[in-house]
Amino acid sequence: MSDALAGPDGALRCPWALSTEDYISYHDEEWGRPVHGDDALYERLCLEAFQSGLSWITILRRRPGFRAAFADFEIAKVATFTYADQERLLGDTGIIRNRAKIDATVANARVLADWAPGELDELIWSFAPAPATSPAPKKLSDVPAVTDESTALSKTLKKRGIRFVGPTTAYALMQACGLVNDHLADCAARSL
Repeated sequence: MSDALAGPDGALRCPWALSTEDYISYHDEEWGRPVHGDDALYERLCLEAFQSGLSWITILRRRPGFRAAFADFEIAKVATFTYADQERLLGDTGIIRNRAKIDATVANARVLADWAPGELDELIWSFAPAPATSPAPKKLSDVPAVTDESTALSKTLKKRGIRFVGPTTAYALMQACGLVNDHLADCAARSL
């Protein structure tokens, strides 16, 4: 028996996606789709860190504000942010105003600015498990919060100077960026 539920159009989806239109769109069009590119992965890494302790819908609805505040998550631009920029961000109502998360976002950009082009993409994707290592989840309880790969990714990123990326955040990044496919077995988006 699957946990997948019919959405407004009758298509079966992961049940978490059905609570708002924003979630349906995100689930159907983005979540679990492969994401490549250093800036794109940096954005997802930052947003997952900001999500820590909050619901994803809070971050999703503020994503335009985050993009405006953090120069569209262009690593080279964010790496030049000053202390004054970080203080300005603490007053920006379009984002989550958490000093530790803002500081980590800027610090991580400074670290990544010294990496070779494509290095972040290559590193993150090197932790993608082989696609056939586990069956498609049927129930939400079949979906892990942490895996050996996410723990290893977290440790590697931390060792390389990246902050605010624990194993759970790393796994959420892996799910969102398509390194793993955690759409339920009966979910219409699984095969897209």
